Amino acid sequence: MRLGARIFKTGLAVTLALYVGMWLQFSTPAFAALAAFLSVQPSVRKSIMSIWDQIQANVISALLAIVFVLTFGHEPFVVGVVVLLIIAIHIKWKKEGIIPLAVVTAILIMGSPTDDFSSFALDRFLLIMVGVFSAFIVNLIFLPPKHENLLYHKVTGTNEQILQWIRLILHHEIDHRTFKQDQQTIATQLGKLDTLFDLYKDERTINRKNEYARLRKVVLFRQMIIATKKAEDILVSLSKHDNVTHNLPEEIECQMRSQLDELTNYHDRILLKYAGKVRPQSMEEYHEEIAQGKRQLVDVFMSYQQKASFEYEAWMHFFPVIALVIEYSEELEHLDKLVDGFFTYHTEDNEVEVTDREI
Repeated sequence: MRLGARIFKTGLAVTLALYVGMWLQFSTPAFAALAAFLSVQPSVRKSIMSIWDQIQANVISALLAIVFVLTFGHEPFVVGVVVLLIIAIHIKWKKEGIIPLAVVTAILIMGSPTDDFSSFALDRFLLIMVGVFSAFIVNLIFLPPKHENLLYHKVTGTNEQILQWIRLILHHEIDHRTFKQDQQTIATQLGKLDTLFDLYKDERTINRKNEYARLRKVVLFRQMIIATKKAEDILVSLSKHDNVTHNLPEEIECQMRSQLDELTNYHDRILLKYAGKVRPQSMEEYHEEIAQGKRQLVDVFMSYQQKASFEYEAWMHFFPVIALVIEYSEELEHLDKLVDGFFTYHTEDNEVEVTDREI
Protein backbone atom coordinates (compact mmCIF):
# COMPACT_ATOMS: atom_id res chain seq x y z
CA MET A 1 0.00 0.00 0.00
CA ARG A 2 1.35 3.41 -1.04
CA LEU A 3 0.78 6.50 1.07
CA GLY A 4 0.10 9.59 -1.01
CA ALA A 5 1.11 13.19 -0.31
CA ARG A 6 -2.36 14.09 0.94
CA ILE A 7 -2.22 11.36 3.59
CA PHE A 8 1.12 12.70 4.84
CA LYS A 9 -0.21 16.27 4.78
CA THR A 10 -3.22 15.22 6.83
CA GLY A 11 -0.96 13.61 9.42
CA LEU A 12 1.28 16.68 9.54
CA ALA A 13 -1.71 19.03 9.89
CA VAL A 14 -3.18 16.98 12.74
CA THR A 15 0.20 16.86 14.49
CA LEU A 16 0.75 20.60 14.10
CA ALA A 17 -2.76 21.36 15.39
CA LEU A 18 -2.18 19.20 18.48
CA TYR A 19 1.15 20.85 19.26
CA VAL A 20 -0.25 24.36 18.80
CA GLY A 21 -3.28 23.49 20.92
CA MET A 22 -1.04 22.19 23.72
CA TRP A 23 1.31 25.17 23.42
CA LEU A 24 -1.68 27.54 23.81
CA GLN A 25 -2.75 25.45 26.81
CA PHE A 26 -6.18 24.49 25.57
CA SER A 27 -7.79 21.76 27.64
CA THR A 28 -8.92 19.71 24.60
CA PRO A 29 -6.41 20.13 21.72
CA ALA A 30 -7.90 17.04 20.05
CA PHE A 31 -10.71 19.26 18.73
CA ALA A 32 -8.12 21.31 16.84
CA ALA A 33 -6.78 18.08 15.36
CA LEU A 34 -10.29 17.15 14.22
CA ALA A 35 -10.71 20.51 12.50
CA ALA A 36 -7.31 20.11 10.81
CA PHE A 37 -8.34 16.69 9.52
CA LEU A 38 -11.48 18.17 7.94
CA SER A 39 -9.64 21.18 6.46
CA VAL A 40 -6.81 19.57 4.45
CA GLN A 41 -7.19 20.28 0.71
CA PRO A 42 -5.76 18.36 -2.27
CA SER A 43 -4.00 21.38 -3.82
CA VAL A 44 -2.46 24.70 -2.83
CA ARG A 45 -4.99 26.65 -4.90
CA LYS A 46 -7.95 24.89 -3.31
CA SER A 47 -6.47 25.62 0.12
CA ILE A 48 -6.14 29.33 -0.67
CA MET A 49 -9.63 29.47 -2.16
CA SER A 50 -11.25 27.62 0.74
CA ILE A 51 -9.57 29.32 3.73
CA TRP A 52 -11.97 32.29 3.67
CA ASP A 53 -14.96 29.98 3.23
CA GLN A 54 -13.79 27.90 6.20
CA ILE A 55 -13.40 30.98 8.41
CA GLN A 56 -16.80 32.27 7.33
CA ALA A 57 -18.45 28.89 7.95
CA ASN A 58 -16.96 28.63 11.43
CA VAL A 59 -18.04 32.15 12.38
CA ILE A 60 -21.61 31.53 11.20
CA SER A 61 -21.78 28.16 12.95
CA ALA A 62 -20.40 29.60 16.18
CA LEU A 63 -22.83 32.54 16.13
CA LEU A 64 -25.82 30.26 15.47
CA ALA A 65 -24.70 27.87 18.22
CA ILE A 66 -24.24 30.65 20.79
CA VAL A 67 -27.53 32.38 19.94
CA PHE A 68 -29.56 29.16 20.11
CA VAL A 69 -27.95 27.95 23.34
CA LEU A 70 -28.50 31.30 25.05
CA THR A 71 -32.10 31.46 23.77
CA PHE A 72 -33.34 27.87 23.85
CA GLY A 73 -30.74 25.95 25.85
CA HIS A 74 -28.63 23.00 24.74
CA GLU A 75 -31.22 20.26 24.39
CA PRO A 76 -30.54 17.69 21.63
CA PHE A 77 -33.39 18.96 19.44
CA VAL A 78 -31.89 22.47 19.58
CA VAL A 79 -28.58 21.08 18.36
CA GLY A 80 -30.44 19.30 15.55
CA VAL A 81 -32.20 22.49 14.48
CA VAL A 82 -28.89 24.38 14.34
CA VAL A 83 -27.32 21.60 12.27
CA LEU A 84 -30.26 21.74 9.84
CA LEU A 85 -29.91 25.51 9.53
CA ILE A 86 -26.16 25.28 8.90
CA ILE A 87 -26.62 22.65 6.19
CA ALA A 88 -29.43 24.64 4.53
CA ILE A 89 -27.40 27.87 4.55
CA HIS A 90 -24.33 26.29 2.97
CA ILE A 91 -26.37 24.42 0.36
CA LYS A 92 -28.04 27.74 -0.52
CA TRP A 93 -24.61 29.34 -0.90
CA LYS A 94 -23.33 26.30 -2.86
CA LYS A 95 -20.63 25.64 -0.26
CA GLU A 96 -21.42 21.98 0.34
CA GLY A 97 -17.76 21.03 0.79
CA ILE A 98 -17.49 23.02 4.04
CA ILE A 99 -20.61 21.55 5.68
CA PRO A 100 -18.76 18.85 7.73
CA LEU A 101 -16.43 21.42 9.33
CA ALA A 102 -19.28 23.87 9.99
CA VAL A 103 -21.43 21.18 11.60
CA VAL A 104 -18.54 19.98 13.78
CA THR A 105 -17.97 23.56 14.98
CA ALA A 106 -21.61 23.91 16.05
CA ILE A 107 -21.73 20.52 17.78
CA LEU A 108 -18.51 21.14 19.72
CA ILE A 109 -19.81 24.47 20.98
CA MET A 110 -23.29 23.22 21.84
CA GLY A 111 -22.35 19.74 23.03
CA SER A 112 -21.59 20.29 26.73
CA PRO A 113 -21.73 23.98 27.68
CA THR A 114 -20.56 25.10 31.12
CA ASP A 115 -21.82 27.86 33.39
CA ASP A 116 -19.40 30.30 31.77
CA PHE A 117 -20.78 29.59 28.30
CA SER A 118 -19.23 32.62 26.55
CA SER A 119 -15.72 31.62 27.59
CA PHE A 120 -16.45 27.99 26.73
CA ALA A 121 -17.76 28.89 23.25
CA LEU A 122 -14.78 31.16 22.53
CA ASP A 123 -12.40 28.40 23.63
CA ARG A 124 -14.00 25.86 21.27
CA PHE A 125 -14.12 28.35 18.39
CA LEU A 126 -10.44 29.20 18.76
CA LEU A 127 -9.60 25.48 18.86
CA ILE A 128 -11.38 24.99 15.53
CA MET A 129 -9.53 27.95 14.01
CA VAL A 130 -6.21 26.52 15.21
CA GLY A 131 -7.02 23.36 13.26
CA VAL A 132 -8.10 25.28 10.16
CA PHE A 133 -4.94 27.41 10.06
CA SER A 134 -2.71 24.41 10.81
CA ALA A 135 -4.11 22.65 7.75
CA PHE A 136 -3.71 25.83 5.69
CA ILE A 137 -0.04 26.22 6.65
CA VAL A 138 0.71 22.56 5.88
CA ASN A 139 -1.08 22.84 2.52
CA LEU A 140 1.05 25.84 1.56
CA ILE A 141 4.44 24.65 2.76
CA PHE A 142 4.70 20.87 2.90
CA LEU A 143 4.65 18.33 0.05
CA PRO A 144 3.19 20.37 -2.83
CA PRO A 145 1.28 17.95 -5.07
CA LYS A 146 2.91 16.76 -8.32
CA HIS A 147 -0.28 16.67 -10.33
CA GLU A 148 1.48 16.73 -13.70
CA ASN A 149 3.35 13.52 -12.98
CA LEU A 150 0.25 11.85 -11.52
CA LEU A 151 -1.90 13.00 -14.43
CA TYR A 152 0.54 11.79 -17.09
CA HIS A 153 0.80 8.31 -15.58
CA LYS A 154 -2.96 8.14 -15.05
CA VAL A 155 -3.48 9.00 -18.74
CA THR A 156 -0.91 6.49 -19.97
CA GLY A 157 -2.16 3.75 -17.63
CA THR A 158 -5.81 4.19 -18.68
CA ASN A 159 -4.76 4.51 -22.30
CA GLU A 160 -2.76 1.27 -22.22
CA GLN A 161 -5.75 -0.61 -20.85
CA ILE A 162 -8.13 0.77 -23.50
CA LEU A 163 -5.77 0.21 -26.45
CA GLN A 164 -5.00 -3.33 -25.26
CA TRP A 165 -8.71 -4.25 -25.41
CA ILE A 166 -9.15 -2.59 -28.83
CA ARG A 167 -6.36 -4.77 -30.23
CA LEU A 168 -7.84 -7.90 -28.66
CA ILE A 169 -11.33 -7.17 -30.03
CA LEU A 170 -9.94 -6.57 -33.52
CA HIS A 171 -8.28 -10.00 -33.43
CA HIS A 172 -11.35 -11.64 -31.81
CA GLU A 173 -9.34 -12.84 -28.82
CA ILE A 174 -11.20 -11.30 -25.88
CA ASP A 175 -12.65 -13.03 -22.85
CA HIS A 176 -16.03 -11.32 -22.48
CA ARG A 177 -16.36 -11.79 -18.74
CA THR A 178 -12.98 -10.19 -18.05
CA PHE A 179 -13.73 -7.48 -20.56
CA LYS A 180 -16.97 -6.50 -18.77
CA GLN A 181 -15.07 -6.19 -15.50
CA ASP A 182 -12.37 -4.06 -17.12
CA GLN A 183 -14.96 -1.81 -18.75
CA GLN A 184 -16.19 -0.77 -15.30
CA THR A 185 -12.59 -0.20 -14.18
CA ILE A 186 -11.89 1.96 -17.24
CA ALA A 187 -15.01 4.06 -16.60
CA THR A 188 -13.88 4.61 -13.00
CA GLN A 189 -10.36 5.54 -14.14
CA LEU A 190 -11.73 8.09 -16.60
CA GLY A 191 -13.72 9.70 -13.79
CA LYS A 192 -10.59 9.90 -11.63
CA LEU A 193 -8.73 11.32 -14.62
CA ASP A 194 -11.22 14.21 -14.89
CA THR A 195 -10.90 14.91 -11.14
CA LEU A 196 -7.10 14.92 -11.32
CA PHE A 197 -7.16 17.18 -14.37
CA ASP A 198 -9.39 19.67 -12.53
CA LEU A 199 -6.87 19.75 -9.67
CA TYR A 200 -4.00 20.32 -12.10
CA LYS A 201 -5.96 23.00 -13.97
CA ASP A 202 -6.65 24.84 -10.70
CA GLU A 203 -2.97 25.01 -9.71
CA ARG A 204 -1.21 28.37 -9.86
CA THR A 205 2.45 29.38 -9.84
CA ILE A 206 3.94 32.61 -8.48
CA ASN A 207 6.20 33.21 -11.51
CA ARG A 208 4.13 34.48 -14.45
CA LYS A 209 6.50 32.92 -16.99
CA ASN A 210 6.09 29.53 -15.33
CA GLU A 211 2.32 30.04 -15.23
CA TYR A 212 2.17 30.53 -19.02
CA ALA A 213 4.16 27.33 -19.51
CA ARG A 214 1.80 25.48 -17.14
CA LEU A 215 -1.25 26.75 -19.03
CA ARG A 216 0.23 25.38 -22.26
CA LYS A 217 0.50 22.01 -20.55
CA VAL A 218 -3.11 22.29 -19.38
CA VAL A 219 -4.15 22.51 -23.05
CA LEU A 220 -1.96 19.49 -23.82
CA PHE A 221 -3.39 17.34 -21.04
CA ARG A 222 -6.95 18.30 -21.96
CA GLN A 223 -6.30 17.00 -25.48
CA MET A 224 -4.65 13.85 -24.10
CA ILE A 225 -7.81 13.12 -22.13
CA ILE A 226 -10.03 13.85 -25.16
CA ALA A 227 -8.01 11.40 -27.27
CA THR A 228 -8.17 8.74 -24.54
CA LYS A 229 -11.95 9.16 -24.24
CA LYS A 230 -12.30 8.89 -28.02
CA ALA A 231 -10.36 5.61 -27.89
CA GLU A 232 -12.75 4.43 -25.18
CA ASP A 233 -15.71 5.35 -27.44
CA ILE A 234 -14.24 3.11 -30.16
CA LEU A 235 -13.79 0.30 -27.65
CA VAL A 236 -17.43 0.56 -26.53
CA SER A 237 -18.68 0.70 -30.12
CA LEU A 238 -16.56 -2.28 -31.23
CA SER A 239 -17.72 -4.38 -28.30
CA LYS A 240 -21.35 -3.41 -28.88
CA HIS A 241 -21.22 -4.38 -32.57
CA ASP A 242 -18.75 -7.23 -32.26
CA ASN A 243 -21.00 -9.62 -34.19
CA VAL A 244 -21.20 -7.16 -37.11
CA THR A 245 -17.45 -6.51 -37.26
CA HIS A 246 -16.78 -10.25 -37.03
CA ASN A 247 -18.86 -10.83 -40.20
CA LEU A 248 -17.42 -7.97 -42.24
CA PRO A 249 -15.94 -8.69 -45.66
CA GLU A 250 -12.32 -9.68 -45.19
CA GLU A 251 -10.98 -6.65 -47.07
CA ILE A 252 -12.82 -4.18 -44.81
CA GLU A 253 -11.96 -6.08 -41.64
CA CYS A 254 -8.26 -6.13 -42.56
CA GLN A 255 -8.32 -2.43 -43.42
CA MET A 256 -10.09 -1.61 -40.14
CA ARG A 257 -7.62 -3.69 -38.15
CA SER A 258 -4.64 -2.15 -39.95
CA GLN A 259 -5.90 1.41 -39.44
CA LEU A 260 -6.64 0.95 -35.73
CA ASP A 261 -3.28 -0.79 -35.19
CA GLU A 262 -1.60 2.25 -36.74
CA LEU A 263 -3.66 4.67 -34.67
CA THR A 264 -3.09 2.89 -31.34
CA ASN A 265 0.66 2.74 -31.99
CA TYR A 266 0.57 6.40 -33.00
CA HIS A 267 -1.26 7.25 -29.74
CA ASP A 268 1.34 5.40 -27.65
CA ARG A 269 4.23 7.16 -29.37
CA ILE A 270 2.70 10.63 -28.92
CA LEU A 271 2.50 10.08 -25.16
CA LEU A 272 6.07 8.76 -25.13
CA LYS A 273 7.19 11.78 -27.13
CA TYR A 274 5.78 14.10 -24.48
CA ALA A 275 7.84 12.27 -21.85
CA GLY A 276 10.97 12.68 -24.01
CA LYS A 277 11.29 8.99 -24.88
CA VAL A 278 10.65 9.33 -28.64
CA ARG A 279 12.40 11.70 -31.05
CA PRO A 280 9.95 14.10 -32.76
CA GLN A 281 11.46 13.34 -36.17
CA SER A 282 10.61 9.63 -35.86
CA MET A 283 6.86 10.44 -35.96
CA GLU A 284 6.82 11.88 -39.48
CA GLU A 285 6.37 8.48 -41.14
CA TYR A 286 3.14 7.94 -39.18
CA HIS A 287 1.42 11.03 -40.56
CA GLU A 288 1.27 9.93 -44.19
CA GLU A 289 0.47 6.31 -43.29
CA ILE A 290 -2.49 7.34 -41.12
CA ALA A 291 -3.82 9.81 -43.69
CA GLN A 292 -3.53 7.17 -46.39
CA GLY A 293 -5.14 4.51 -44.19
CA LYS A 294 -8.07 6.82 -43.42
CA ARG A 295 -8.67 7.36 -47.15
CA GLN A 296 -8.40 3.65 -47.90
CA LEU A 297 -10.87 2.73 -45.15
CA VAL A 298 -13.48 5.13 -46.51
CA ASP A 299 -12.81 4.06 -50.12
CA VAL A 300 -13.17 0.36 -49.31
CA PHE A 301 -16.39 0.97 -47.43
CA MET A 302 -17.86 3.10 -50.24
CA SER A 303 -16.91 0.54 -52.88
CA TYR A 304 -18.72 -2.23 -50.99
CA GLN A 305 -21.76 0.00 -50.63
CA GLN A 306 -22.28 -0.19 -54.40
CA LYS A 307 -22.38 -3.99 -54.45
CA ALA A 308 -25.64 -5.95 -54.59
CA SER A 309 -24.64 -7.98 -51.52
CA PHE A 310 -24.52 -4.83 -49.39
CA GLU A 311 -26.89 -5.22 -46.42
CA TYR A 312 -28.05 -1.80 -45.25
CA GLU A 313 -29.67 -3.05 -42.04
CA ALA A 314 -26.49 -4.71 -40.75
CA TRP A 315 -24.12 -2.03 -42.00
CA MET A 316 -26.11 0.79 -40.40
CA HIS A 317 -24.67 -0.41 -37.08
CA PHE A 318 -21.16 -0.18 -38.50
CA PHE A 319 -21.35 3.48 -39.60
CA PRO A 320 -20.63 4.84 -36.09
CA VAL A 321 -17.46 2.75 -35.85
CA ILE A 322 -16.00 4.24 -39.03
CA ALA A 323 -16.97 7.76 -37.92
CA LEU A 324 -15.30 7.21 -34.53
CA VAL A 325 -12.11 5.92 -36.17
CA ILE A 326 -11.92 9.06 -38.33
CA GLU A 327 -12.61 11.32 -35.32
CA TYR A 328 -9.99 9.42 -33.28
CA SER A 329 -7.35 9.96 -35.97
CA GLU A 330 -8.15 13.68 -36.10
CA GLU A 331 -7.89 14.03 -32.30
CA LEU A 332 -4.52 12.25 -32.38
CA GLU A 333 -3.24 14.51 -35.15
CA HIS A 334 -4.30 17.55 -33.10
CA LEU A 335 -2.58 16.13 -30.00
CA ASP A 336 0.58 15.46 -32.00
CA LYS A 337 0.64 19.05 -33.28
CA LEU A 338 0.21 20.37 -29.74
CA VAL A 339 3.11 18.25 -28.46
CA ASP A 340 5.31 19.34 -31.39
CA GLY A 341 4.39 22.98 -30.77
CA PHE A 342 5.16 22.61 -27.07
CA PHE A 343 8.71 21.46 -27.81
CA THR A 344 9.24 23.83 -30.75
CA TYR A 345 8.16 27.18 -29.27
CA HIS A 346 9.01 28.76 -25.89
CA THR A 347 11.53 26.00 -25.31
CA GLU A 348 13.29 28.01 -22.60
CA ASP A 349 10.06 28.08 -20.54
CA ASN A 350 8.51 24.69 -21.28
CA GLU A 351 9.67 21.92 -18.99
CA VAL A 352 8.11 18.48 -18.63
CA GLU A 353 7.91 17.37 -14.99
CA VAL A 354 7.34 13.66 -15.50
CA THR A 355 9.30 10.90 -13.79
CA ASP A 356 9.23 7.18 -14.43
CA ARG A 357 6.33 5.36 -12.83
CA GLU A 358 7.23 3.43 -9.69
CA ILE A 359 6.88 -0.35 -10.00
